[in-house]
Amino acid sequence: MTGSATHEVSNQPPEFGPRDLWRDDVVLREALAREGGAAFADRVAAYGALAGGDLLAWSYDAHRDRPRLRTHDRGGHRIDTVEFHPHYHRVMEAAIGHGVAGLSWAQPVPGAHVARAALGYLHYQAEPGSSCPLTMTHAAVPVLARAPALHGWVEKVAACRYDPRDLPMADKAGVTVGMGMTEKQGGSDVRANTTTATPLPGGDEYLLRGHKWFFSAPMSDGFLVLAQAPGGLTCFLLPRRLPGGELNGFRLMRLKDKLGDWSNASSEIEFDAARAHRIGDEGRGVATIIGMVMLTRLDCMLGSAGLMRMALAQALHHCRHRHAFGKALADQPLMRNVLADLALESEAATALAMQVAHAVDTAPRDPAQAAFARIATAIGKFWICKRAPGFVNEAQECLGGAGYVEESLLPRLYRQAPLNSIWEGSGNIQCLDVLRALARDPATGEALLARLEPAAGIDAGFDAALAALRADLARPAAEADARRRVADMALLLQAAVLLCAGSPAAATFCRSRLGGARGLVFGLLPDDAPAGDLLARACPG
Repeated sequence: MTGSATHEVSNQPPEFGPRDLWRDDVVLREALAREGGAAFADRVAAYGALAGGDLLAWSYDAHRDRPRLRTHDRGGHRIDTVEFHPHYHRVMEAAIGHGVAGLSWAQPVPGAHVARAALGYLHYQAEPGSSCPLTMTHAAVPVLARAPALHGWVEKVAACRYDPRDLPMADKAGVTVGMGMTEKQGGSDVRANTTTATPLPGGDEYLLRGHKWFFSAPMSDGFLVLAQAPGGLTCFLLPRRLPGGELNGFRLMRLKDKLGDWSNASSEIEFDAARAHRIGDEGRGVATIIGMVMLTRLDCMLGSAGLMRMALAQALHHCRHRHAFGKALADQPLMRNVLADLALESEAATALAMQVAHAVDTAPRDPAQAAFARIATAIGKFWICKRAPGFVNEAQECLGGAGYVEESLLPRLYRQAPLNSIWEGSGNIQCLDVLRALARDPATGEALLARLEPAAGIDAGFDAALAALRADLARPAAEADARRRVADMALLLQAAVLLCAGSPAAATFCRSRLGGARGLVFGLLPDDAPAGDLLARACPG
């Protein structure tokens, strides 16, 4: 008996990719030009096409075939290596070659940080797990540059070459840099670290003994770590391989079994007479490492904005091709409201993240921009990263059951979504840091208001919210109220950048987000909101 078809498959959306993520994203294109990165537009455009094609295809294998720890070789020798799927290495090679980790340092000209931010935003949409080592490698450079003896490391990052071979730094075409800060007993309170650093005679070399509870990207060529030297908590660079080729004195104990971020390896590690080079003075470890915090916080914002963008694109693609009750889901009024609200949130997140990238780019040349970058990275990291999980879940609902199945991209995005709100300091840490910055450095508050004031007079709702913030800033800040205050700052910053840019989304954003209506549930836009215009702007049909 021969088999026969039992039914005809219909009403199923076509494959999402390959897709040109640059061409489809008018908000990113406008932001790159507005924030000073136009000179790099061709470079970013090329990566957008690659990210929505090959990178997205490779990412499935890199994510599904998780990294594996091999502590010993077959002869019983300690090797402490992590094995990845070959497509992970292809993703890393493409990212580093296009400047996701090194463009800012390879071409240190105005706009380079903005362009690199756009590259990172596009990369996160395709393969977010690998963004962890890319971010750390990029952010490590200002710290490494403080030690003249480590200049070779800076040059190897700026080379924009991916070299996965497990060799000493001097023998490699390019390097990646990981990080190990937190310990079991301390978490974010790194001053509670117990790992010791004993100085060796005649220089800045030390021996480290202790552990790290989160040791990120353990196949990196070097790691920035904090340890207790005789003079207090101090920053060090710990190379994976010593100059003679031998493995440094550390042991990978296990890889973390994480909620998401599966393509990237995170580990627990113990140091046993591991050699490390001191960066900065003894006792100034936190002050030294702070040089990378602004950059990692920016990448958390960009990553979450990129995650939102991909989730929105997936939801729009599904709803434009899936029909129910006689018409496309995207044309059903309530679904249209939800999709338009997601588009609004995504645009605001992208616009603010790129504006902060401009501040980071210009900070070395402009004290006012430096003050704004100081506070805006904490504000933006708190708010954008906090919005991402709910956003991705709403996008999943747009697909229904299909959004809960691994064959779609949404489960992976959903597992990834909480990461950036936790990594590099949780929401409470960010909000307390904002209060601390305002109290200790009045220039940060002045810079915040200076960024908001040009939007005054355009929208009555914005003006009322700005007046309320001014009154808030004039009162002593209560720690328990920190989240509410920082949320208000974030929403005003998002509204201001949209208003000043003349975005068609600005008025609806102010109406739906300011004055206490923070859009906590998506799909609550007013009946007369221009949903069609918002969706057409979000992604071509």
